[in-house]
Amino acid sequence: MELTQQQIADYHRDGFLVIPNCYSAEEIATLRADTERLCEVTECDSIFRERSGAVRSIFRVHETDGPVASPQYRALTRTPRVLRPVMQVQGSDEVYISHTKINTKSALEGSGWLWHQDFGYWVHDGYPQDDMVTALVLLSDTQEIHGSLYMIPGSHKLGLLDHYLDESQVPHQLPQRAVQIERLKHIMATSPAPVPITGKAGTLVLFHCLTVHGSGANMSSENRWQAYITYNRCANRPNDVEKPRGDFVRSRNWAPLPIERDDAILTCEPSAALA
Repeated sequence: MELTQQQIADYHRDGFLVIPNCYSAEEIATLRADTERLCEVTECDSIFRERSGAVRSIFRVHETDGPVASPQYRALTRTPRVLRPVMQVQGSDEVYISHTKINTKSALEGSGWLWHQDFGYWVHDGYPQDDMVTALVLLSDTQEIHGSLYMIPGSHKLGLLDHYLDESQVPHQLPQRAVQIERLKHIMATSPAPVPITGKAGTLVLFHCLTVHGSGANMSSENRWQAYITYNRCANRPNDVEKPRGDFVRSRNWAPLPIERDDAILTCEPSAALA
């Protein structure tokens, strides 16, 4: 899949781009089935849970090793429907995956994420430039009541904002970094209204690592599942930092990704033996 020049311009103007009907119902069902399997993994440092014990996030599903390795998600990350658009907006044919995660915002239990920029986290990981892009795939039909993501159009043009560390939910969740509240009020008063990311399962969303976004709790009786794939240019690999985070959030696999078969989600072998 190739983006049009207008779509590329829209991405750079708004800091995000929504592409409906990108993945089929059969592909989404396959990914959801493997998500169900991954939610049953009990001992893993790349799975994080809500206070209730429900799974909140599953990281590092795209690699070929480890307890949450998923051939289906690995295939997703290399389909031309996502990888070509990522290369286009990043202006490079050599990109790698910084990390992957599945957010499983459980019905009536899934909590929200404070307003933040992703690079507010990643700046501490040593990346020289702040032009990384995340591909988000909706794994379930999403309305605002499901705790949908909201994005502030054009906020990526503000550069990296000051973030504070919110530890109010520790130890049940990871500490969250969030934009300073008074700064956020000013941004929201002077920017277009936040846009809810809603749509049918199979929708693809690309968003810039500086786009300010957040989400509320899932107030519905249905789970809200979403897959996130963060891509980085190989030329922007992180510098060494003191006490680097684990490779499930800061991958050291910097090899350029090949574009692979577009039908691979449905045809890959359902095992972790991919090497």
